[in-house]
Amino acid sequence: MSDRQRQTIGVGTTASFPVGHFVIMKVAGREIGVVRLASGEMRAVRNRCPHKGAPICRGIVGGTWPPSAPDELKFDRAGEVLVCPWHGWEYDLTTGEEMFQPRPSRLLTYPVTVRDGEVFVTI
Repeated sequence: MSDRQRQTIGVGTTASFPVGHFVIMKVAGREIGVVRLASGEMRAVRNRCPHKGAPICRGIVGGTWPPSAPDELKFDRAGEVLVCPWHGWEYDLTTGEEMFQPRPSRLLTYPVTVRDGEVFVTI
């Protein structure tokens, strides 16, 4: 898609997006979720899991229990991982990539910009 076909659309103020909770909306005919990460960064994601089509933005934004050695259980990536509500697949919200499958799938993400407290998504 060329830059001429892209649309940048205002979706609200930063205060409209609580940390760690998706706000689901229609933007340019697409259902997307917008979330503010614990770091303050904003992310926009198509509300469809690439694995089996679940409404991914209804999943939990949290962290993960990465593979580890016995007796080394640790929680990691707090506030950066989206867990699919249907099958529990975990997606890295900073990259969009599925985290632990041999051939990872990837979320469809959209660029987000913030100007003067207003949030814009480019579709």
